[in-house]
Amino acid sequence: MTKQEIAIQFIKDKQYEEAAKLLVELIEDQPEDPINYINFGNLLEITNQIEEAERFFLKAIELDENSATAFVSLGNLYFNQKLYDQAEKMLKHAIHLGVNDGETFYLLGMVYYKQKQLMLSIPFLQRAVELTDDVEKMFQYGLALAQVNYLKEAKEVFVKVIDKEHSHADANYNLGIIYVREEKWEEALEYLNRALVHQPDHKMAKQARENVLTMIDR
Repeated sequence: MTKQEIAIQFIKDKQYEEAAKLLVELIEDQPEDPINYINFGNLLEITNQIEEAERFFLKAIELDENSATAFVSLGNLYFNQKLYDQAEKMLKHAIHLGVNDGETFYLLGMVYYKQKQLMLSIPFLQRAVELTDDVEKMFQYGLALAQVNYLKEAKEVFVKVIDKEHSHADANYNLGIIYVREEKWEEALEYLNRALVHQPDHKMAKQARENVLTMIDR
């Protein structure tokens, strides 16, 4: 393993002091390598030293203005700080530089989602799902579709989520809600019951189930 790989492993293992010592050595030995500054920035962000982390990411960009990884890291930092406009700029630039991974597309999709720009979020969430096939990314994509009334498409996505993770209470709940909106009470009840089996304290599912039972009893 290279020193960089060892430092990254230290970070993953939460051995932050050891990681910091090694990264300082790397920066001293290779002061022109932006990766060392990115890795140190990641460590600083993990340890909640946000302003310092930003400075290290900016230093990496100063050294290499085409460092897509630095733009992604900075975009992630801004997203976590709820600075969505800045996050958008960084992530869009990273994609412009050629980044094509699910995490980056998901993050940009969530930038738009958090700003309630749902139609803008959907293509990026969709691309994230295509690249990763991750359950939570898939669920978020379904949620965005449902919120703009693309119910047929949302239903298909929630079914896929449940196929992959039967115990996903929120996917079962949201699928139940789509059936409520279609006034298909028996199907709605089935999925709301499933949500409550997997998460008995799901308040929204409980309330929706009561409403559905009322409709069935009419």
